[in-house]
Amino acid sequence: MSESTPITPNSNSAEAINADEEVKAVVESGSKARQLLGMKGAAAGETSIWKIRLQLMKPITWIPLIWGVVCGAASSGNYTWTLENVLKAGLCMLLSGPLMAGYVQITNDYYDREIDAINEPYRPIPSGAIPLPQVITQIWVLLIAGLAIAFALDKWAGNPFPTITSIAIIGSFIGYIYSAPPLKLKQNGWLGSYALGASYITFPWCTGHALFGDLNLTIVILTMFYSLAGLGIAIVNDFKSVEGDRQLGLQSLPVMFGVTNAALICVVMIDLFQGLIAAYLVSIHENLYAAILVLLIIPQITFQDMYFLRDPVNNDVKYQASAQPFLVLGMLVTGIALGHHAAI
Repeated sequence: MSESTPITPNSNSAEAINADEEVKAVVESGSKARQLLGMKGAAAGETSIWKIRLQLMKPITWIPLIWGVVCGAASSGNYTWTLENVLKAGLCMLLSGPLMAGYVQITNDYYDREIDAINEPYRPIPSGAIPLPQVITQIWVLLIAGLAIAFALDKWAGNPFPTITSIAIIGSFIGYIYSAPPLKLKQNGWLGSYALGASYITFPWCTGHALFGDLNLTIVILTMFYSLAGLGIAIVNDFKSVEGDRQLGLQSLPVMFGVTNAALICVVMIDLFQGLIAAYLVSIHENLYAAILVLLIIPQITFQDMYFLRDPVNNDVKYQASAQPFLVLGMLVTGIALGHHAAI
């Protein structure tokens, strides 16, 4: 009789299993990160109440508001790198990002829980991960803390009129009526998107400017005009919820004009109003900054063609990740140009 051949494990199969497990681990890790940041494509199942509260506040949305504060500080022409100014700016970023943006995001989730049950059922409220009374408590805590810090910043800046507090009150009111009935601005594609654009650009920019300088009508009007480009960015966020908006009768631009036409409106708004801001910089003889702003618009147009215009529903996150850095850099260039002009 011949000796039996020993059975050995298939090393290729073992390697395949390990590779599959590694891929699953990476996917799960990415899903948890998206969940914590409040991004589209997350997974339900988080049990830590503090992580759930953070998820409700959507940290990913804080970035443009924090950046708006930086732009406002630059446009004041008075920012210098002292410890006091760094602490002021940090507290102002806390106000604009985690507190006021967090307040608006949770308010939106509270009033959009029926829509989210269709579009994003993994969100904390529709998934039942957090009770509604706790959601309401968190809304009030963030709002009161935000208004208190705004008042403290006015005192710290020595503002004779409580400019920062007034901006916080107006911004929180706009954030509330954006989501809450009976006004619910987001039901109207144009009004809702502009309110969102102003929240990302006008309010934090004016707050940063008022912290380090005297807020004037020119800055207010210019940032409101810049918010028309922000309106285009706000429209990008509507594509992920187009199905739920259609079912519940919300008149977002993708519902009103269709996905293809709304995508075209979106990119035209983003590019056109940045171009007009560049023209304004030329008119005040800040030609170098105007040229830099135009150069930053070009890659945005490229990514619009590569991703967004071809499939706005599936490529919205990819487009924002690739194109928005150039938009926010353009905002800072504009802020520096305005600060330079004010200092002349």
